[in-house]
Amino acid sequence: KLSYPARFQTRKSTVQTKSKKTLARPNVKNIVLVEGVRTPFLLSGTTYVSIVLLWGLLHRTAIPKDVVDYIIYGTVIQEVKTSNVAREAALGAGFSDKIPSHTVTMACISSNQAMTSAVGLIAAGQCDAVVAGGVEFMSDVPIRHSRKMRKTMLSLNKAKTLGQRLSLLGSIRLAHLSPELPAVAEFSTSETMGHSADRLAAAFGVSRVEQDEFALRSHSLAKKAQDAGLLQDVISFKVPGRDIVSQDNGIRPSSMEQMAKLKPAFIKPHGTVTAANSSFLTDGASAVLIMSEEKALAMGYKPKAYLRDFVYVSQDPKDQLLLGPTYGTPKVLERAGLTMSDIDVFEFHEAFAGQIMANLKAMDSDWFAQTYMGRKSKVGTPPMDKFNLWGGSLSLGHPFGATGCRLVTTVAHRLQKEGGQYGLVAACAAGGQVSDTHVQHSLVVPAMIAFCTYAKHLYEL
Repeated sequence: KLSYPARFQTRKSTVQTKSKKTLARPNVKNIVLVEGVRTPFLLSGTTYVSIVLLWGLLHRTAIPKDVVDYIIYGTVIQEVKTSNVAREAALGAGFSDKIPSHTVTMACISSNQAMTSAVGLIAAGQCDAVVAGGVEFMSDVPIRHSRKMRKTMLSLNKAKTLGQRLSLLGSIRLAHLSPELPAVAEFSTSETMGHSADRLAAAFGVSRVEQDEFALRSHSLAKKAQDAGLLQDVISFKVPGRDIVSQDNGIRPSSMEQMAKLKPAFIKPHGTVTAANSSFLTDGASAVLIMSEEKALAMGYKPKAYLRDFVYVSQDPKDQLLLGPTYGTPKVLERAGLTMSDIDVFEFHEAFAGQIMANLKAMDSDWFAQTYMGRKSKVGTPPMDKFNLWGGSLSLGHPFGATGCRLVTTVAHRLQKEGGQYGLVAACAAGGQVSDTHVQHSLVVPAMIAFCTYAKHLYEL
C-alpha cells in the first residue's frame, strides 16, 4: 500500500461553488477558453509521438477549419526543417493555407506565450478564434556537428577546385567528428537546470526525504486521477506501425525505500535531486481553442473559462531561476484584487520536487518577502488539499513546449469537478522567467486563475 506523510495528505474537497465578484472589466472584450486537448505524455524514447495534434482539437470541438483565424504554437528544441512548427502542423492537419501561423519559444512556458499571444490578437480585434498550443519531441532532438566540422563542411560547399576540396578534407581530425549534444542548461550561466534545482533546495533547507515524499505524492495522485478517468484532455491516437497510445506512461508510483536507493543526478555525491524527484524528458503536444465570447456563444459553445489578464516576470537566472511562482503569484493576485484564500484550485508546474518545496518555503517567509521582494509580508502557501490533486509534471511528464496548455486545461477541469471558482497555475522556465494569467467562467460555472512560473496566467471560470 502506497502512502506519504501527513503534510502531503489530501482530504476530500469541501469546495463549494461560490458567488464571488466577476473579474470582467468594463468595455473590455471577453475572451474564453473553449476546449483543451493533448496527446498522452510519453517518456522520451518509448513510443513515437506525432507533432500534429490539431486534428484532435478539431474532432473534440467540431469547429469548422475556416472559422479559425490564426494558429500559434510553442516549442523549445526546434527542428531546423520545421522551425515554424505551427505552420507545418496547421497544413498537416488540413487547415487552409490562408490561415497565418507562427511559432514562439519561451522555454517551459512556450505554450503560455502562445496562449497569451492569442489573447492579445483577440483583444485587439484582429481575430475571433485562435488555436494555441505547444509541442516537444525529445526522442529525436537535433544533434549538430562540432563547430570546426560545420565550418569545414561550409567551406567545402564553397570550394571551387579539387585541390581546395582535398585540402579541406585533409584538415579533418577525429576531434572534428565529436557531435554537440543539446543540454537543458542556461546559456548565460552554463549551469544545468538540475544543478540549479539542487542548489535551490540546499539554500532553502529542503531535504532529500522531503523531495522524495513530494514526488511520491505526485505519482500517487496522478495514478489515482488516471484510473478515475479524470485526465479527460488526453486524446488517443494511432502511431503508424505501432499500437494505439491512450494514456501517459510516466506515472509510476514507487515507495520511499525504492526512491532512497537512487544516487544524486547532478551534484555528486552529496546532492539531493535524483531521477525520482525530477521531471523526466517527455514527448507530447497540447492545444487549446481560444475565442471571443461573442463568437463562441454564437457557435453554440459553452466556454470552460474566461481569460482575463496575464503578467510576465523575470528574475536572476543564476540564483532565482526556479523561483517564479513566488514572485509572480502576489502580482497576479493584486491585479485581480484577490488573495490566496480566494483560490480554490492550484496547479504548479513540477520541474523538480525541490523547486516546488523551495517555492512553498519562500512563499511562506516574511523575511524572504521583505529582503528579496520588497514586500511587507509573505504571500502565503497553497493548502495541499487544493494543490496539484491530479498529479503534476513529476508524474505526468513535461514536454517543454506543451506543459502550459496542460496546466490551464487541468485547472478548468478541476474547477468544474470540484465546484471551485478561482484557480492558480504556476510554472518555472529557463532564463528565470514567469507568466501569470487570470480567467473567469460563465454565470453558474466556477472561475480560475492560472499561473506559469515565470509566466503567470490568472483565469476565472
